[in-house]
Amino acid sequence: MSKVKELQHANLATPEKLAKVKAGEITTMFPDEKMAKLIIAAAKRVAKKRAAGDDSAPSPKKRKKESLVSDDGPTSPADLEAAVALPVSTADEEELANMTIFSNRAPLFLAFTVTLLKHTMPDQPLTSRLSLAQAFISTSSRSRAVNLGIQTLDKADVEAEERLAQGQPSVTILGKEIKILKRWGYEWRSESTGADIAKKNTVKGDPQDETEQSRTDEEDYGVASAQADAEEQPALWALDLEALRKSNRSDITLANVKAGNNSSLPIYTPQSARAYLLKSFDTPGDGKTPKTSASAKTSVKKQNLGHLLQALDMLYDSWATTLDPAELDKRTWGWYVKVRPEVEQGVAGWGGKNEIKLADILALRRRP
Repeated sequence: MSKVKELQHANLATPEKLAKVKAGEITTMFPDEKMAKLIIAAAKRVAKKRAAGDDSAPSPKKRKKESLVSDDGPTSPADLEAAVALPVSTADEEELANMTIFSNRAPLFLAFTVTLLKHTMPDQPLTSRLSLAQAFISTSSRSRAVNLGIQTLDKADVEAEERLAQGQPSVTILGKEIKILKRWGYEWRSESTGADIAKKNTVKGDPQDETEQSRTDEEDYGVASAQADAEEQPALWALDLEALRKSNRSDITLANVKAGNNSSLPIYTPQSARAYLLKSFDTPGDGKTPKTSASAKTSVKKQNLGHLLQALDMLYDSWATTLDPAELDKRTWGWYVKVRPEVEQGVAGWGGKNEIKLADILALRRRP
């Protein structure tokens, strides 16, 4: 934080600008040449991710394919939920325990958060859980980047976002307040049974006989049925205050139409959260594995995400009968810390990747 004003005066307040300089040009701010190089390297990673769409919505060309929502506007709520279905693994406990995936920390915590919300906010559809989870991860990542000096945030920008948030309702996820929009009238529940929905969304034919189905399936419908007598809460969107501060209205309108958001305010879209998850979990390389095609690599990452979500479901399901939602929320950070990939400390570890052993996740389960 002590370097923020110096970076601003040097017109290097964004990762994109900082990524273009050489270490020698910022030695007045970072006398240690090694630290200067680390700062620039981290800025390049952030700029590259933004350009590739990791921290924002997909590019216009890809958005139509990934969101499965037409340019004319959203389809029915049921179709919108099906469009953001997450992969499901058919692997059993023993198979999962022998699996290792390769990723960085942010998408892993996103997967944890999406799974947590199935238990703490079971009345919310998958689109809402993805939006809320992405809001938590994005705002937490921004705070971390500011603390490391990778990103700067003016006091005026913070105050502007606080003003924009005034009057908006909020929910608390993992101790962080998330401003929300209520999706009044969004009737996403179907009259179909969970089994019918699972059958409809099953995809066959991949190498490991994986299936994919909406994770608003039997479990979600069972919870909804059990809560039939309770006061029904509307579905939610997570409000994107940074986008509201920075974007023009035409950009917001386009993004909202594609996400199925009828409000004029920008949200964290479920499509971007899903896309981030789908491309983030690779398989560790041993240097001997031959190169594969892009489609094959995409398929592997999709399968790995399914395996990870399966392991996380087993973890949370094992505790759900003995811990209330608030306690599950409290324990999530500790569980994540125990299994997150090991990376270097500080700036050097920003965006770093390493192995994640699913056996470590399974070991956290409650024993009978």
